[in-house]
Amino acid sequence: MRRKSKKPRPLGRTNSSEQSRDRSLQVHLQIEAAIRRIPKGKVSTYGAVARAAGVSGAARLVARVLHRGFELPWQRVLGAGGEIKLRGDHAIEQRLRLEAEGVRFRGRKVDMKTCEYKFAPAKVKKVER
Repeated sequence: MRRKSKKPRPLGRTNSSEQSRDRSLQVHLQIEAAIRRIPKGKVSTYGAVARAAGVSGAARLVARVLHRGFELPWQRVLGAGGEIKLRGDHAIEQRLRLEAEGVRFRGRKVDMKTCEYKFAPAKVKKVER
């Protein structure tokens, strides 16, 4: 059986898998940038980071980026309500790092009233009619 030869693609065109890969990389970079904006002594939640990166509802993706990220301030990202979601030694390390940065705790959770970082609202472009 003969295979059909691939036709060369016209310049400037990409296939959908390349576009998908580019979009995925762009989203990962946006999430990393949002995480890096959290200042020392402040914390944010996975969901807030996702919204700040423009991918609302992608809290699990934020966790994945943190897991695979390099030199990110991972300790500053918490679960909803200021709960440390890591377990075991990692949870202890996260708490110690946060305390060293001056983050205050109320029991097992971070005092979100004083320590939560509020991302600037996204600028919405108005469409003229």
